Amino acid sequence: MIATMIKMRAGCYYSQNLTEIDEIYIRGCDNPGYFKKEVLHDYLEANPGTIQVNIAPYPDVIPMTSKYGEKYVRSSPNQNGWDNLLNLPRG
Repeated sequence: MIATMIKMRAGCYYSQNLTEIDEIYIRGCDNPGYFKKEVLHDYLEANPGTIQVNIAPYPDVIPMTSKYGEKYVRSSPNQNGWDNLLNLPRG
């Protein structure tokens, strides 16, 4: 499955903070569409390595938990140090 777009929380469209991603568009599954980051976190806990970011080198999406207990996801940073998820088009 491939992550192709992100939606940020209201008022955070230009944010570069991973925890402010609200939903991620996933294609290559039975029901493509936007999924809440918490849903993807739980899915990836049970199924690691099954979702990649649609930007070369296509890193895996990885479940994370903030120090405040918030579930979110990330990927490997690119050569500029930005997480590839944050480089996806924003809806």
